[in-house]
Amino acid sequence: MRPVFGPGSQFHALFNDPRWALAIVRATVLEAAHPQIGAALIDNSTFVAHPWRRLRNTFLSLQRMFGADEHVRNREAARLNRLHARLNGTDARNRPYDAMHPDVRAWVAATMFESAVTMCRLSGQPLDRDAMEQLYTEFQAFLATMGDGAGHLPPSLHEFWTYYDRVVEEELENTEAMRIILYKLFDHLPAPPLLNGLPTLWAAGRAVAGPVVGAITVASLPEPFRRRAGLPELPGAQTLMQGAYLAVGLARLLPEGWIKADTIADLLALSPDSDDPRARTITALRDKMNRAGALIRLITPLPPQPDTATQGGLQRSAEEFFAEVLDQTGNGYLDWPDLAAMARELSSRLDLDEPEETRLYNAFADWWRELQAALDTDGDGRINAQEYATAVPSLAGPALIKVAEVLFDATDKDGNQTIDADEYRALFRSAFRRDTASTEAAYTRSSFVKDFLSFMSGRRHSTPYDPLLAQA
Repeated sequence: MRPVFGPGSQFHALFNDPRWALAIVRATVLEAAHPQIGAALIDNSTFVAHPWRRLRNTFLSLQRMFGADEHVRNREAARLNRLHARLNGTDARNRPYDAMHPDVRAWVAATMFESAVTMCRLSGQPLDRDAMEQLYTEFQAFLATMGDGAGHLPPSLHEFWTYYDRVVEEELENTEAMRIILYKLFDHLPAPPLLNGLPTLWAAGRAVAGPVVGAITVASLPEPFRRRAGLPELPGAQTLMQGAYLAVGLARLLPEGWIKADTIADLLALSPDSDDPRARTITALRDKMNRAGALIRLITPLPPQPDTATQGGLQRSAEEFFAEVLDQTGNGYLDWPDLAAMARELSSRLDLDEPEETRLYNAFADWWRELQAALDTDGDGRINAQEYATAVPSLAGPALIKVAEVLFDATDKDGNQTIDADEYRALFRSAFRRDTASTEAAYTRSSFVKDFLSFMSGRRHSTPYDPLLAQA
């Protein structure tokens, strides 16, 4: 009998399959079409402003949940439950949503299972009955690890398809979150951190790839839902979709180890300042491309570019800081979900347990109350860019100082009142570049708090903190 988790499981065999890139997009669209999940994404998720960060965190979570280590799996399940418990509210039609609802969580597992089955079928290698039964058992075990009781997913694979068709035909909607993923996200997808220095190249590639990915995804969705949601299908989209799955599937013929999902996700999230050898290699290649581009511009002059001393250098306007750092959800406002997203990202990076995680969330909640009292001039419960820019606030009040103190304590795992190189990398995922010739070779509490407050005051770019909270 094959193991349910870890090496030898069906999910483990599929995890590094390059076709997952298409299947995950498809599953995410089907999740976002569920009204409760769509509302939670719109209100709380950073997938619009920080899609690469969200992608890496998703891959890391799946790796932990389906890995062989039971302790790691249970710890990740507890973390996800704490995260989901904080995601509840009402949608635009005043309908309640709750990320802890077992039927909602069952639908997330259902979309991942069904999209895995579909990706194999569309690429000409359908799963046989035994493999499909095994994969379904693994997703049922996934929900059981999360603490959900049996019955929210049907007990047998045969009954699953009836359940799946019913949800698709009766419950899914053309939600705002789904439309953003299909028609806006790829058109405006920011470059991953490591490619930030190549905006023209990235924009050109995105202009071609974005509509193609959208068309492929729409064509792969269940036909009853496409019809009911009014999703247009371009002529030839079915052929394009099947060709894409077949072409991507050929990558599985590469030597073992060449395609690893977590390695690719890590690479996309790397900061150019990272001490990872891969970052240095790609940064060197990017520098050569930039020099080549400079030569081309000498031969064919382009219109004058903005002054990088003010727009791309150390200085940052209040509007830039608001959009890049404070508005984590990308909805144009600063409110509690934005600060909660910061706490969530910091907690995930540091792999915090419940007491430390709750302490960090509480510190951010106190800061939100302080900001709201000072900047919410129209009393609508949120802060817009104009309110923030007009006030030109110094954000380093007592509550933000408390956030910095709590974050330092969480990062300082050994409690020696300094952050060493390993602790630094755990938080920033970049090189430890303190001045070893000075008396501050280590990162002391006072230095950490000072740097954090300087960054969160919003006027200057910061090498370590920009990748932490500003980059996509």
